[in-house]
Amino acid sequence: MSLPPATREGLDALRRGDLAGARELRLPGGPEGRLTEVPSEILGLADTLEFLDLSHNDLTALPADLGRLRRLRVLFCSGNRFAQLPPVLGDCAALSQVGFRGSGLAEVPAEALPPALRWLTLTDNAIEALPAAIGARPLLQKLMLAGNRLRALPESLGSAENLELLRIAANGFEALPACLGALPRLAWLSWAGNPFEDRAAPAAVAAEPVAWADLAAGPLLGEGASGRVMRAAWRPGGAEPARAVALKLFKGAMTSDGLPEREMAACLAAGAHPHLTGGLGRLVDHPAGAQGLLMPLLPEGWRVLAGPPSLASCSRDVYDPALRLPPAAALRLARGVAAGAAHLHARGFGHGDLYAHNILWDGTRGEAVLSDLGAASALPAGPEGEFLQRLDVRAFGLLLEELGAISPLAHPALDALVRACTGPDPAARPAMAEVRRILDAVVLPETEPA
Repeated sequence: MSLPPATREGLDALRRGDLAGARELRLPGGPEGRLTEVPSEILGLADTLEFLDLSHNDLTALPADLGRLRRLRVLFCSGNRFAQLPPVLGDCAALSQVGFRGSGLAEVPAEALPPALRWLTLTDNAIEALPAAIGARPLLQKLMLAGNRLRALPESLGSAENLELLRIAANGFEALPACLGALPRLAWLSWAGNPFEDRAAPAAVAAEPVAWADLAAGPLLGEGASGRVMRAAWRPGGAEPARAVALKLFKGAMTSDGLPEREMAACLAAGAHPHLTGGLGRLVDHPAGAQGLLMPLLPEGWRVLAGPPSLASCSRDVYDPALRLPPAAALRLARGVAAGAAHLHARGFGHGDLYAHNILWDGTRGEAVLSDLGAASALPAGPEGEFLQRLDVRAFGLLLEELGAISPLAHPALDALVRACTGPDPAARPAMAEVRRILDAVVLPETEPA
C-alpha cells in the first residue's frame, strides 16, 4: 500500500510494536495513498492513546471495539467517506473532541455523541438533522455545523449551557433557531448563507475586480483556517508605482465559519474605518481558480494579539505568557476594537468571531484593528438583530476580561462594563455603541492628549 511517507513510517512502527505507550498517533492519508480500514494494532494502545488522527483517508467505518481506547480524548477523521457519524464514538468515555469535516456524513445518531463531548466539528457534510441528545452533553462548548442541510436545531440544544461557539452558516434555516436565546454563554456565532440571513443582507457593494496579473505576491503575513494572507504589490493595469496591499487567498469553497463570498461581501460593505479591516476588491483570474480579497496593508510590525484556541483551551485564545500591556495601551486597544465592532453593527453586520486572534495591533501604543470577517453575517431587523449584536458584546466582554489579565487595569467603570457585557441575559447587555461610549469616557480623558 502506498501512503504518505510519515504515515507509512508510523504504520510500520505501530505494527512492529515500537509505539507501545504512545499517547499520540497520526496516520493521515494523502495523494500518495489512503487507508481503507483502521489498523487493528491501534487497539493495542488502549491504555495510553489520547490523540488519534485518521484524516484524509478512505475510511467508511471505525472498529466496533473502539471504546477500548479508554483514554482517547481527540479523534480527527475529516476527509473520509462515512455515511453517518460512527455510533461507536459514544463508547469512548474520555472522548471530548471529534472532527469529521467533509466526510460525507448524512446522519448523526444519538449514540454517536460521546458523554464527555466538548468540541464537535461536522463542517461541510450533508446533515439534515441533529438528535435531541446533543443538548444532553453538559460539557459541549464548541459546535461547528457550517455547510450542511440543517433547517432546524433541536430545542434541547438550549440546555447546553456551556456552549460558547456555534457555526450554522450555509445551511437552510428559514429563521434564527429559538433555542439560541437560552444559551447564556454563547458569544461566537456565524449564520451567513441561510435563507433568513439572505433576506436581511444589505445590497451588495460593487467590488473592483483585481486581476491576478496585476499582482506580485510577496511573503506570507499570516494564516488561519479559512485562508492565507500575504503581502502583495498591486499595479492596476500595469500602472506604476505599485501599491503595497494585503491579499487573502481562501483555501476552499467552504470554511469552518462559512462561505468566502460572504466574508468578502461583509468586508466590502463595512467600508473604510480606522479600526476595522475592509476590502479593496475581489480577485479574478487566479490560475488555480482560488477566491481572494485585496485589503489595505497594515503598518510594518503589527501583529496578532493572541493565538487561536488550542485543543486544551477549546474556545479561548492562547496568549503569549510573557505579554504584558500598560494600562493606557490596553484601554486604547479595547476602545478601538469596540469602535470597529460598533461601526460594523451600524453597517448591518455582526462579526461573529470577535477574538484576540482576530485583532491586529501595533505592539506598543495599543493602536488596533478588528480583522477577519469570515464569520460576519447580516443582521435582521428588530429583536433578532439586537440579540445577535449582543453576542458580539459578550465576546467583547470576554476580551476585556482577558486584557485585564495581561494589564494592570483597575477602574470601576471597566469592572462594571465586563459584568454588563458578559451577563447571562443578552437583552440586558449594552449595545456596542454604548460600550464604545463608556470606553471613550475612560480612555480619552486619561490616555489621550487634550
